[in-house]
Amino acid sequence: MTKLSVLDLAPIAQGSDAATSFRNSLSLARHAEALGFHRFWLAEHHGMPGIASAATSVLIGHIAGGTSTIRVGAGGIMLPNHSPLVIAEQFGTLESLYPGRIDLGLGRAPGSDQVVARALRRNLDTDPEAFPQDVLELMEYFSEDSRLPVTAVPGKGLSPQFWILGSSLFGAQLAAYLGLPYSFASHFAPQMLMQAIHTYRANFRPSKFLSEPYVMLGYNIFAADSDDDAHFLASSWQQSFVSLRNGRPIQLPPPVAGYTDTLALHERALLDNVLSCTAIGSPSTVAHTMRQFIARTGADELIITSNMFDHQARLRSYEIVAGLRDQLQPES
Repeated sequence: MTKLSVLDLAPIAQGSDAATSFRNSLSLARHAEALGFHRFWLAEHHGMPGIASAATSVLIGHIAGGTSTIRVGAGGIMLPNHSPLVIAEQFGTLESLYPGRIDLGLGRAPGSDQVVARALRRNLDTDPEAFPQDVLELMEYFSEDSRLPVTAVPGKGLSPQFWILGSSLFGAQLAAYLGLPYSFASHFAPQMLMQAIHTYRANFRPSKFLSEPYVMLGYNIFAADSDDDAHFLASSWQQSFVSLRNGRPIQLPPPVAGYTDTLALHERALLDNVLSCTAIGSPSTVAHTMRQFIARTGADELIITSNMFDHQARLRSYEIVAGLRDQLQPES
């Protein structure tokens, strides 16, 4: 059966602040743990007024410390922004504090623009194709038999679960080559979804980390007690996404009734495209849409994001999803 997990962007609602966002993230993580979700991931973003998870490792520690069983991790750490040694030390610390519960998902996108990248004090001339070497260096820091001249303390001999993230064929090829689980960002970049899944599964090489390919897919769900309520709640994220693509990132705005009817044709086409891996509706509507998606992709796991302005509505959305778990056998 397909596992269900949570991707939290630590959204900052309009008129709110990061402190409230962090309290809501912990509330959601505890809720997800009680509902039986498998893992809880946070994503690295910088310079975004509506996303509070920039210091991803710090926030992972906050969430792991406030829960007890659910896996907690990064979906992901954008490795071009960091020295592999620093990430090894951070996640070595997390794995030492919360053994057997920490995931380290790695992506090669900067999670920002060049202005933010420069502010992060990274060399903007760095070859993006260096990402595989950085991944190998990072993994080597955790090896008991590391041959690197510097020892990661803590880090050496520990084993957070490594993942490769991606939205193109590059990440799929790297994950297959290294024998690591693969997570595709279909919740906002679905264009190459099926090609990436095929590439990963066809080229997967078993490793000490994983014997068979394992695919987790990002998926948006806006669930409520009725279809109308769900579409109303989804409009907050839709507004935020359209504004971002128009070059104006904003805090998560309140929902607007009939929002999509007000959009220009190109904006509606944008939403239909980039948010195509989405279920919006009542429990029965969401269950039907999820079953179709699982049947099409054969996903081993879905990592679900549900960015809603109202925190209680977001908790309810995940509660509805958890209640559908036994209904998610794919339709023929």
